[in-house]
Amino acid sequence: MLFPRQGGKGCLRLLLSVLFLEAWKAGSGQVRYSVPEEAKHGTFVGRIAQDLGLELAELVPRLFRLASKGHGDLLEVNLQNGILFVNSRIDREELCGRTLECSIHLEVIVDRPLQVFHVEVEVKDINDNPPVFRAREQRLFIPESRLVDSRFPIEGAADEDIGINALLTYTLSPSDYFSLDVQASDELSKSLSLELRKPLDREETPELHLLLTATDGGKPELEGRVQLLITVLDVNDNAPLFAQAVYRVHLLEGTANGTLVTTLNASDADEGVNSEIVFSFGSHVTINFQKNFKIDSSSGEIRLIGKLDYEDTKSYEIQVKAVDKGNPPMSNHCKVLVKVLDVNDNAPQLAITPLSLPVREDTPLGTVIAFVSVSDRDSGANGQVTCSLTPQVPFKLVSTFKNYYSLVLDSALDRESVANYALVVTARDGGSPSLSATASVSVEVADVNDNAPAFAQPEYTVFVKENNPPGCHIFTVSARDADAQENALVSYSLVERRVGERALSSYVSVHAESGKVYALQPLDHEELELLQFQPRQPNPDWRYSASLRAGMHSSVHLEEAGILRAGPGGPDQQWPTVSSATPEPEAGEVSPPVGAGVNSNSWTFKYGPGNPKQSGPGELPDKFIIPGSPAIISIRQEPTNSQIDKSDFITFGKKEETKKKKKKKKGNKTQEKKEKGNSTTDNSDQ
Repeated sequence: MLFPRQGGKGCLRLLLSVLFLEAWKAGSGQVRYSVPEEAKHGTFVGRIAQDLGLELAELVPRLFRLASKGHGDLLEVNLQNGILFVNSRIDREELCGRTLECSIHLEVIVDRPLQVFHVEVEVKDINDNPPVFRAREQRLFIPESRLVDSRFPIEGAADEDIGINALLTYTLSPSDYFSLDVQASDELSKSLSLELRKPLDREETPELHLLLTATDGGKPELEGRVQLLITVLDVNDNAPLFAQAVYRVHLLEGTANGTLVTTLNASDADEGVNSEIVFSFGSHVTINFQKNFKIDSSSGEIRLIGKLDYEDTKSYEIQVKAVDKGNPPMSNHCKVLVKVLDVNDNAPQLAITPLSLPVREDTPLGTVIAFVSVSDRDSGANGQVTCSLTPQVPFKLVSTFKNYYSLVLDSALDRESVANYALVVTARDGGSPSLSATASVSVEVADVNDNAPAFAQPEYTVFVKENNPPGCHIFTVSARDADAQENALVSYSLVERRVGERALSSYVSVHAESGKVYALQPLDHEELELLQFQPRQPNPDWRYSASLRAGMHSSVHLEEAGILRAGPGGPDQQWPTVSSATPEPEAGEVSPPVGAGVNSNSWTFKYGPGNPKQSGPGELPDKFIIPGSPAIISIRQEPTNSQIDKSDFITFGKKEETKKKKKKKKGNKTQEKKEKGNSTTDNSDQ
């Protein structure tokens, strides 16, 4: 890189830039490099893929990418070799001003699986700015009566670089009358004065032209120059004198307008009009300073007229001039340094960047859901920010780097319990009192098919009259799935089995979508007293209908088959009638509940210890009177002893009335069934 050297013969110096590149791991996956400012396009910065432990072959498939807030085009990565290089011009002064530390923060993101790395690239200062004087020339009016060793302040130069590159030294062109006096202050600035070494004689030398050169400490060094034009005066031989050379003031940002900053004190040894002093700011006052401060020309009071903002300007430095009213006037200078103190007047700034939304309910713990970044313009404790998350949610914040957090899944999700989380992240600074900011993110839980369908009740029992019309609707089953959308769709089917010599599907069918069960043919009570079947859905785990049979030596023939049907208030009970029964039930043998069979009186209920009587809407009576027969069915509680007498459980007794027995031939019976089937009311809606 070539830099012009001011002055001289206009020759160019060749600046050899030595690139100091470094990379090291620094905790939690952080990689750090350094690069000098003004490095050329393509300058090597570091082997970022290698340093992050990434394979070159996976950079493109895993969508390797860089993210940098506000500086995304300065650096780039070659995806073929994994090298980080300079992509565009980096100007440290433009990037960070005169701040001692200057770095570019990069976020490296790769997918499949998602990984985030933090990389810092420190921008090293080079000596690319020469010292600059505010004006090409400075004029001084010095009376010939001034004594030897008198001093006359002059303005120095400024250098935009930092450190040694901004450390200035001054030289003055040879002169018989003046030498240069340099006083260093604790603010890393220097006060310059011309010191009179030989008495002036206006008649002999009315004007003097001197050259002041400022040279910085860079390698190679750069310099700036200014012409000093000195006019020798013949009258008013005393200039004003300030009580102190530097006035230092500390002000809190936000100090009210009109506040007195300081009062300058100057005196003049002359008398009369020659001792009257007028105060004013130097000729090179910045616009920012003029907007915030004013000076009373007579009293020397400096007051605040604007708003101080530490985040914009941390200090002000200005020269104040005191000029007497002599003819010609004489002047002197002092320096005012105003240091602005920070107060906690900026709330944290908070940003959430979602990554994996919505979140599946089977998402593994530790999965990164979103990135959270915080910042605070204040300094010190006022700018230190901590983040917290809404309590009692299955997520947590994990600090990744400085003011960067990851929002990760901390415990298992269940969409059926909570389908959406409204998360609130709170950022709070360390000021007193502290300030905070919040940001919200809605996390929707995506459904996974993790729930089997379930029926409203474990079994259904329905009464159907025999000789029903083919295709009649018997009843409807209904199952519900707690999942959502397609995962909640339920279809129904029968569990196929044999009923006698025929398949169950030849008797009944179920509609796959509605759950309606239909009888495919007329049902014959004498052939099929109790029909048991199971509707099936994608995860069946329950049964339908249990029965109790009381078998006897002489059978009880029923005219209708008894089946219970589910209803809004419970099962409807329809008690079967009897066409014939044995007159001697005592001779019979009572069987335990083993299920329905041919020539049996079947109904559904649970009875005994631990199973209270269940009969649907009403209580199950202790005795059943079978209409048209001398039989009484009695049901009693199971004995407490371990010896269960079956006859004590269910018995048949006689009725006082007589029973006319009816016997029909099989042919007549078939005809009767057909007639009966035509006159029977369809009770499918019962």
